[in-house]
Amino acid sequence: MFGITIRRGVAGVFAAGALTGAAGALAVPSASAAPDCDAVGLNRAIAAVSAQTADYLASHPSANEAISNAGAQGGDAEATIRNYFVAHPTEWADLQRIASPLRTLRAQCDVDVAPTEIARLYDAMAS
Repeated sequence: MFGITIRRGVAGVFAAGALTGAAGALAVPSASAAPDCDAVGLNRAIAAVSAQTADYLASHPSANEAISNAGAQGGDAEATIRNYFVAHPTEWADLQRIASPLRTLRAQCDVDVAPTEIARLYDAMAS
């Protein structure tokens, strides 16, 4: 259980840095917004990016290991992850391409897609 919590936290830190650049919130636009800007569109985009990120990390074991173990040593997990990707810019660029639908959605719908808020939603649904 502790390992899962660490990985969730580290993944959230990684995703927050990679996808939003700062902490934010998951905002649900008004009903008059374009169809892709509603909760369905946001969740589909998040699901697609999550699945592609999982596939990418499965095929790049060193990146997966760096993210999975970043918080295990008790240091700054975000700095550990950042240092890994500074040393592996091609992998960073690959993950940025994977995340591009979220950046597009963020720009077109004027919403922040923040992993911490999404994690809170899933935690609430799992209770």
